[in-house]
Amino acid sequence: MKLPAIRQFLQSEATAGVALMITSAIALIWANSPAAPLYEAFLALPVTMTAGGIGIDKPLLLWINDGLMAVFFLLVGLEIKREVLAGELSNRAKAMLPGIAALGGMAVPALVYVFFNWGDPVTLQGWAIPAATDIAFAVGVLALLGSRVPTTLRIFLLALAIMDDLGAIVIIAAFYSHGIVPTALGFAAIAGLGLFWMNLIGVRSLTPYMLLGLVLWVCVLKSGIHATLAGVALAFAIPLRGDGNGNGNGHEHGNGHEESPLHRLEHALHPWVAYLILPVFALANAGVSLAGITPASLAEPVPLGIALGLFVGKQVGVMLTSWLAVRFGLSALPAGAGWVQFYGVSVLTGIGFTMSLFIGNLAFPDPEHAVAVRLGVLAGSIASALFGYALLYVAGATRAVRVAQPMR
Repeated sequence: MKLPAIRQFLQSEATAGVALMITSAIALIWANSPAAPLYEAFLALPVTMTAGGIGIDKPLLLWINDGLMAVFFLLVGLEIKREVLAGELSNRAKAMLPGIAALGGMAVPALVYVFFNWGDPVTLQGWAIPAATDIAFAVGVLALLGSRVPTTLRIFLLALAIMDDLGAIVIIAAFYSHGIVPTALGFAAIAGLGLFWMNLIGVRSLTPYMLLGLVLWVCVLKSGIHATLAGVALAFAIPLRGDGNGNGNGHEHGNGHEESPLHRLEHALHPWVAYLILPVFALANAGVSLAGITPASLAEPVPLGIALGLFVGKQVGVMLTSWLAVRFGLSALPAGAGWVQFYGVSVLTGIGFTMSLFIGNLAFPDPEHAVAVRLGVLAGSIASALFGYALLYVAGATRAVRVAQPMR
């Protein structure tokens, strides 16, 4: 992806971040207003779909978290595949720093959470909640800073968040799939093999992939593995290259990527995910009733572990591993950025929000811990957003003054 395309992508992510902020505020206000019972009734609304004797009966909240978020993970999978094969992560030197930083940014927050929840095997299940980064929200904060933040740092944050998402996918598959149903899993495997077979024989029309992807989603949903992983499997099967016959030979990349099936689907999905799916998810999951919540509530192990994992663990993990990578010559700081600005971006990786809430729903499906998870995610994400913004604002202003001063 060339630099102008990256800038366009970051701009759209920034707009999505603003939409997330607005819908999150609406959810909080709604959940704490006289209309709060309507909010709960809205999320509990039963929705049933049947076809050929196979039925899915879930409340609206689970349709959002299992259905709409599968589309979100489809987009995430497309972005990961594109970046790894033909983008910022295809070059080993460019991928080294965000890759190392992403590992540190996942491991240290998990350790912080484990520290506060070590004695309770139930709450310990939430160890992965603070390990995630919400790319749209983080880039949305960066957008408010304008030219104070170098584009290279924005690209670094984008690459880190994509690797973070890949880590989250692995975590969900390995640790948050329960009650496996072998028959449904077998059908899911057949559907997955069918998708990759179509890729191998050169199918470039998106329609067959989407139809078989829908079958895969139903099978995965019934199998006990989280349904969103069907979106990732579908994404990895979508061809990156065009057909080589004038259909899909884009000029931007010069190698057929611009109008490939993957690019067509990614471009088609992005506005729906950014301006509908993620805001709807935020509306459904960010509504925390503050009734009876005191400062002491945040000091309980689950919210404290999440909040400090996001606010402290993320910045420590990203900064420590990045400093070591630069110190030992494995990588270099992004061009035009200093350590203070890099630290500010490291703080912003603590904005877990959408991904943290999503993993929280998987870790604690019971309503008993729902408020604690939301409280911790909101506290850690808001603290990271405010502190990261302040750091980058001051660092950018200082840098601008220093550059503007005439040489003596």
